[in-house]
Amino acid sequence: MSTDFTTIPLNRIDGTPDTLANHAGKVLLVVNVASKCGLTPQYEGLEALYKAKADSGLEVLGFPANDFGAQEPGTHEEIAEFCKLNYGVSFPLFAKADVTGPGKQPLYAALIQAFPEKQGPAEEFREKLKGFGMTPTQDPEVLWNFEKFVIGRDGTVAARFAPGISPDDPALLATIDAELAK
Repeated sequence: MSTDFTTIPLNRIDGTPDTLANHAGKVLLVVNVASKCGLTPQYEGLEALYKAKADSGLEVLGFPANDFGAQEPGTHEEIAEFCKLNYGVSFPLFAKADVTGPGKQPLYAALIQAFPEKQGPAEEFREKLKGFGMTPTQDPEVLWNFEKFVIGRDGTVAARFAPGISPDDPALLATIDAELAK
């Protein structure tokens, strides 16, 4: 079943309205991000991936969320400044919104419905979080910051990766390259 994500209203971090229709024909890596997370250094890898593959048709789309351990407490301006100053982020960032629970933004509700299973060591990551005294979500919800969805040029979700899968992980790169080749 194909879900049309292109009409879901979105807002960029600067308040500019957007939809995925504006990114049509691209391969999209949709990532929920946070500035104060142990995985925050993934911003560096996401930016490197974006720069390496943008000319081939990849767009990285960052969605700040404060759902997990209050690890994205900043305002839109603070988040944008943090990302630019610390990681040189040039890929699009969107308005902070929930990615879990009943109030999750419609894009994430649709992504989760379209692709409920994540690849990678999700259970190991969940146990690690519990060891830190954190309460992770249960499937099919987004597990934590830096979970990744790959949307193909045709607008369908091609894959979903657990948060611990880094932007340079061979499985993620192979999925992106396969989608870019289509």
